[in-house]
Amino acid sequence: MSSPVDTLRKRGQEQLTTGLLDRLQQSRGRLERVQPPQSEGRLSRLTGLTFEAEGLRLPMGGRALIHGENGAAVPAEVVGFQNDRTFLMPEELASGLTPGARIEPLDIQREIPVGDALLGRVIDANGQPLDGKGPLRARDHSPLSGRPINPLQRAPVREPLDVGIRSINGLLSVGRGQRLGLFAGSGVGKSVLLGMMTRNTSADVIVVGLIGERGREVNEFIHEILDEESRQRTVVVAVPADQSPLLRQHGAWVATTVAESFRDRGLNVLLLMDSLTRFAQGAREIAMAIGEPPASKGYAASVFARLPQLVERAGNGDVGGGSITAFYTVLAEGDDQNDPIVDAARAILDGHVVLSREIAETGRYPAIDVSASVSRVMSALITPEHEQAARRFRDLASTYMRNRDLIAVGAYRRGADTHLDEAVAMHERLEAYLGQGRDEAVGFDQARDELLALIGGA
Repeated sequence: MSSPVDTLRKRGQEQLTTGLLDRLQQSRGRLERVQPPQSEGRLSRLTGLTFEAEGLRLPMGGRALIHGENGAAVPAEVVGFQNDRTFLMPEELASGLTPGARIEPLDIQREIPVGDALLGRVIDANGQPLDGKGPLRARDHSPLSGRPINPLQRAPVREPLDVGIRSINGLLSVGRGQRLGLFAGSGVGKSVLLGMMTRNTSADVIVVGLIGERGREVNEFIHEILDEESRQRTVVVAVPADQSPLLRQHGAWVATTVAESFRDRGLNVLLLMDSLTRFAQGAREIAMAIGEPPASKGYAASVFARLPQLVERAGNGDVGGGSITAFYTVLAEGDDQNDPIVDAARAILDGHVVLSREIAETGRYPAIDVSASVSRVMSALITPEHEQAARRFRDLASTYMRNRDLIAVGAYRRGADTHLDEAVAMHERLEAYLGQGRDEAVGFDQARDELLALIGGA
């Protein structure tokens, strides 16, 4: 039988052992949180938009701070490397930098604020507010990489989304989770059409990405095209044309990440990105700066790989979850519908809406060329009667367009072709259906009923 002294001694040893183990565990936890030392680099070359660094070891996408004279510090991101040289792209105007400038690696992962605090706000490519309404009080943050979704677990596109545009609702019906291209040249009403969608859509949340646009157009879109009611459920990501190509890339990723955050909460999101072409041009500038060979019209192969990486993040989420219905504007340079970005977008999207300069010059808005546009999931969204009426409408419209030169010169004779006779007789009513005022909203059911009445009357 042990004495009281032995018992106290044993208890003291146990407490001492427990205390030592606790302190050891705490020390181990602190050691695990310590980041391994990262070597600083030195600026060895500046060519165009690209910095070359020596002695810097950072992965692709890693961030660094380049220290210049008078306390200047330029944030940059790793965009490539070759042997011992690391290529960086600045995020802002590089000034005050000298040969041998110190480059400090940053351990900060690029994350942006998400959540309801963003509604009604305008943010930049770094997720910082631009509207002067104070800081964003968001509790959650998300990385730009997004969350991959198994394609077999995505919900199918089966429910129509009302966008408030008669011609799209009736003839190019859009489904929740569909991704479409808006192909247009400059000055044909693209921004106005996007604004009409934001005001009239039935989506829960709208995310607008203004990528590479003129600063004046960004200001006009926010204060003139958006109304107060739609602005309260809209998040605008603005990266004007004077920003670096790196930030133009990030702006598109930020808009997509914000849309994903709302989709993952079960909401239906309308993502309007203006434009996919500016995103591709930013990728082209980066690729050319690091010496990647061009493949088509100066676009490197990596540019065409980035497009589906961006687009595939939109769409439906898991079955029973939310959706991202996306419209990506694509600028057809010189109104060339065979532009490489136009051609690539046509292949990876679920349809496209073509805005015609020729139609815009006639004064009909929106200037949608129905014959050249298509919605690839429309048949899964609408009734057979609606589909048949839309096909009949397109047939009459295209018949008139094919023969309009004959009609204009007076070579058309009524009675020679009954099908053409019907197209000529219906032309004015078809054009009236396609036209819509800027402040006019036409819901999905109304557009369908008007189409059925119009074609039934034919």
